[in-house]
Amino acid sequence: MKTLFELLDDHVQHQRAVQLSPYTVRHGFYNVRRFLKWLAARWGVLSPDQLRVEHLEGFQKHLASVVSNRGRPLVARSINKIVDNLQGFLAFMVRHGHVPAGLMDAIQPVKEPNLLPGSVLTHEQVRKLIAQIDTGTPEGYQDRTVLEVLYSSGIRVGELLGMDVADVDYRNAMARVLGKGRKERMVPLGRTALRFLEGYVRAVRPHLTGDPGQKALFLAVDGKRQQYNTLRKLIHDCAGRAGLTVIVTPHTFRRSCATEMLRAGAGMYHVKEMLGHESLDTLRHYAKLTITDLQATHRKCHPREKDEE
Repeated sequence: MKTLFELLDDHVQHQRAVQLSPYTVRHGFYNVRRFLKWLAARWGVLSPDQLRVEHLEGFQKHLASVVSNRGRPLVARSINKIVDNLQGFLAFMVRHGHVPAGLMDAIQPVKEPNLLPGSVLTHEQVRKLIAQIDTGTPEGYQDRTVLEVLYSSGIRVGELLGMDVADVDYRNAMARVLGKGRKERMVPLGRTALRFLEGYVRAVRPHLTGDPGQKALFLAVDGKRQQYNTLRKLIHDCAGRAGLTVIVTPHTFRRSCATEMLRAGAGMYHVKEMLGHESLDTLRHYAKLTITDLQATHRKCHPREKDEE
């Protein structure tokens, strides 16, 4: 009988065979492996025939007590991502007869509070953060290009890191990205982002790769495709040097792009298409952020407010 770790490898191979995005496969692997390590350490369970309902319920309780590197509890969305990945792995084992179907009900997503999005930067804050990058080196110029593209297009981090050189259409100022469910879409690129991309691909990228056959647009120090952790550290360091007090992550650029577009009067349908969302309902959190603009307009324009001046 195969161990749970061996079955996880089989699960990953299946996901690759059905062409899930490398980003989705990689993060799902880490989340399920996290459970398997806890299971082995806490209960000594290594094979699927040993897996019980109480193990899964115990892991759910464990997630509720986990704190991040910043000393904060995991947010509901992070917990639900782990739960979703684990349920996918359980479903795989059920299909192959390794565990009973009832185990899938032993771990459930938690209710996510209807909150505003996390950190969102103003345009001036983004400019201040990006200005921390020294573009005098090939690595620095690539870093600046990465952030310009993130902010201009609002694409997901996995979409950005999955881009190849051939995915940029300079003539039409568009880029092709592969989103969730391996759905392709075209996203617009602003003039600043496009200018940095052109300079990067023509004059900088050749210095970062020794492999002329490398297709990846953005590269790591070893000349291979850049990884998420590198981008996260870059943004964290730049935010610190810029003196920003909010927590800034790669996803912050997506939120900030969407918020600024909506505040400037962009139609929600167009923003939905640009971000690759399935429905307008996903944008309801971003739309709430415009309340600050509504309050400012109210103070400026309502006649009763003027009486108080």
